[in-house]
Amino acid sequence: MKFLPETSSFLFHLLLLTELLVRSSSLPIRSSSHCGFFGSMIHQVESLMNLSRKIHQLRTEELEHFEDAKITLDSLPDLYHTAGHLRSLKVNESLTQMYGYTQSFKLHIDWLKVAKENVSLPFQTEEGASSHLLQLSNLIGKCLHPQNKEALPSVAPNLPVVSNAFDALVYSVEISDRLKVFCGWSKRVLRYFHKHS
Repeated sequence: MKFLPETSSFLFHLLLLTELLVRSSSLPIRSSSHCGFFGSMIHQVESLMNLSRKIHQLRTEELEHFEDAKITLDSLPDLYHTAGHLRSLKVNESLTQMYGYTQSFKLHIDWLKVAKENVSLPFQTEEGASSHLLQLSNLIGKCLHPQNKEALPSVAPNLPVVSNAFDALVYSVEISDRLKVFCGWSKRVLRYFHKHS
């Protein structure tokens, strides 16, 4: 059986398109050149790092009064990563983890903003941090396959009611400390991927 020239050309292009779709569907990270977003992600993390230092707005000597506070937020992400962890990083796994952490911190920052507003404390820093976390989350989301985002837990933690300014400041100190750790980890991870992309 003979094919007409235009039919052969059509089938050849169709075969190429099919091969392209098969290859792209097997990739865990979207093929939209995710490395192009690493610079923007690092910028968002650096802005967050600067804001994390201002969340509690306390001087060093004032922080001593909050060191023995008993209340904590168990729902905040715990980041325990050694220096050796960097050598075994996988892009898809690390970005999925970072996306989950970013979502969690945004939820806590938004909660803290409302808590501070209710006890008449300034909350402009939280507004800025929330905006940067949203932008970071969106950038990471562009790199991730939808299945990775859907696999993350979507149940919001049961956060406490804040009834006074002291408690709000205690939570501010804790969130500030954890956010600094998150920013430090994220910056190292993103720089590593940016360098090796």
